[in-house]
Amino acid sequence: MWADSHCHLQYEGITEDALARATEAGVGRIICVGTDAPQSGMAIEVARAHPGTVWATVGLHPHDAIQGVEGIVGLLGPPEVVGIGECGLDYHYDHSPREVQREAFAAQIGLAHEHGLALVIHTREAWDDTFAILGAEGVPERTVFHCFTGGPTEARLCLDIGASLSFSGIITFKTAGDVREAAALAPLDRILVETDAPYLTPVPHRGRPNGPQFVALVGAAVAAEKGLPVEAVEAATWANTAALFGLPAAG
Repeated sequence: MWADSHCHLQYEGITEDALARATEAGVGRIICVGTDAPQSGMAIEVARAHPGTVWATVGLHPHDAIQGVEGIVGLLGPPEVVGIGECGLDYHYDHSPREVQREAFAAQIGLAHEHGLALVIHTREAWDDTFAILGAEGVPERTVFHCFTGGPTEARLCLDIGASLSFSGIITFKTAGDVREAAALAPLDRILVETDAPYLTPVPHRGRPNGPQFVALVGAAVAAEKGLPVEAVEAATWANTAALFGLPAAG
């Protein structure tokens, strides 16, 4: 079965229908990712309502870094919570001041260390500062760059610090040649797949709402770049998601 390592089921209007479609499409595990305190709390509730299928992360997105990490700390502890994030830096939009983004990212790296949880990183147009902060704070043992949008150079830097790469529907976009090159070079045991639903619907469904049911299209694109059977990517990314987030190996 497939594992969607990163989506936002808690966002309005997609939860139950998306889960039903995911089950029909052979998706057996979903990580529902928090982006601020309210959304993280809702992600936990979705996970509690679907034990054994959905797990949650607690995080403060760089867009919302100005809210401060204090709001998410109290959400840590429940067994449904398997990661910190998504957190990191986004210098494309700068919805929060860059210094505030850096402080919030460093604090959440600390939370991942303190609680022994996976770290889910969002980085956009901020590679140098992302690596500098990880170097200063220490890379958690289980770290993933979600929705990887770099090329081979950035992929090697991520892999060199022990992180995994999660590929989204972007890998199916015509303009994403660098992302496909990164997938080709990444070891299979360091690759995850995700939808980032409701965003980034993969080809050939562009223009439609995204959902976990489309994660197999991402996996097929990874398989094509690596010259592997789709089933090999399906099995590997299931195992890699389990290892990263500390889930049982069997479904």
